Amino acid sequence: MSPAAPSTFADLLGRILRGEPGRPLVTFYDDATGERAELSGTTYANWVAKTSSLLVEELDIERGSRVLVDLPTHWLTPVMMGALWNVGAEVTNDRSGADLVVCGPLRSRLETYADGPAPVLASALLPMGVRFRESLPAGVHDFGIEVWSQPDAFVPWDPADGSETLWQGSTWADLTTPGTWSGQRLLTTVNPLADPGVLLQPLMSGGSVVLWRNPDPTRLEVLRSQERVTAEHLVVKEP
Repeated sequence: MSPAAPSTFADLLGRILRGEPGRPLVTFYDDATGERAELSGTTYANWVAKTSSLLVEELDIERGSRVLVDLPTHWLTPVMMGALWNVGAEVTNDRSGADLVVCGPLRSRLETYADGPAPVLASALLPMGVRFRESLPAGVHDFGIEVWSQPDAFVPWDPADGSETLWQGSTWADLTTPGTWSGQRLLTTVNPLADPGVLLQPLMSGGSVVLWRNPDPTRLEVLRSQERVTAEHLVVKEP
């Protein structure tokens, strides 16, 4: 008899940690910078726990909160999405009524968001999640400073139960319907913010995801072999 499907994101993390927590879970390539980052199940869960604590303890995010996440395809993106779902908050692209804005280093967006009513959490998107090298607008929180002091375990006082709206009006059940990439080692250029299925379909059934930013199409065969890809969802311009 197969085990029941995880009913919340926290359940999914628990299953990953009870299974093969040392295997690659989220891998990231940026062909413009040459960066490669790989998070095992254990490392991913640790980042999610620290980020969940930061959101709750420092930024007052709670179950039912709405958070505008404006991040590119990057390893931090599934970390942030997972942390919000861990808390029971909704990932949205609508700034209106957002309780928090999470963004990357683009200065024009930082300044625009800093002028708004919601607090802002920004990441420099540098390797290992380190801090910005330059000063930030007043009131903007630096993810690379504040996340490191957070605990390695997260115990919510009001745990998510799966009924919450988690992404663009969708619930956990809506987001975790099995699909094409279930159980696969998926190589994708698609941002999980645009399609959470590229993250959740593999992870819900023992698979993993390789996120590919600024893709160089001439490297496709190398990545297929190097990362042992079993499925692809690519939007890549031909050279």
